[in-house]
Amino acid sequence: MKRLGILTILMMTILFAGDPDVSGPEILDKIINLMNPENAKGIMEQTIVTTSGDKRTFKYETYMGNRGESSLLRYLSPTRVRGNALLMTDFSDNIWMYNRRTGRVRKLASHAKKQKFEGSDFTYEDMGSGDSWKTDFKPVLKGTQKIKKERCFKLELQAKSDDVSYSKMICWVRVSDYFPIQIDYYDKKNVFTKTLFLQDIRTIEGVLTPMKMVMKNNLDFTETVMEYLDINYNVKFDKNFFSERNLKK
Repeated sequence: MKRLGILTILMMTILFAGDPDVSGPEILDKIINLMNPENAKGIMEQTIVTTSGDKRTFKYETYMGNRGESSLLRYLSPTRVRGNALLMTDFSDNIWMYNRRTGRVRKLASHAKKQKFEGSDFTYEDMGSGDSWKTDFKPVLKGTQKIKKERCFKLELQAKSDDVSYSKMICWVRVSDYFPIQIDYYDKKNVFTKTLFLQDIRTIEGVLTPMKMVMKNNLDFTETVMEYLDINYNVKFDKNFFSERNLKK
């Protein structure tokens, strides 16, 4: 049997050996804590790039409370959707939409969270997952690897049941600060469907924030870019802020 050279062994150790003092569940806890601050308020711009290269852009105010359990979006542009609003609670299990033109609020069916958000490459579930990752997936650490010159944990989130949209997700998490820079999504047939890239990560008011998020669809060759134009975390909301009644404000 040929012996492995010392250099080969060192390279394999660096590439595949994760931090011995951290486990998959611990890494997931750190991700959730980092990406779900207590409250947040911002302005976002969403650009959807279709297969033909056409672009559709939306701008909206976004509010997040209770560490991602609740979120509310109010559209600012284009004119045809200005004033419309979307409310998600219980980590996107409950979704309401307000149409300014009709003045009506309607609750979406429970399966709607698996549908595309505004025709983008994000689903409603992607927008409001939050703490549900802990209940819906089993986190398994698969070692470390360099991604875009960053040493990252390879954390595989394996679905616990068929009720979720993905059979697994692979999170590439920076070893330096436990912040994910890439998430790969696999559908129920284990097909690699799309990838989320978290970019331009800045520290805003002490919170690590991806100012730009790009979701690329590997099957349809479309992509959706979401960018923060403004964001702050030192905010508080009334107890009834994330309510159906407040959608019409």
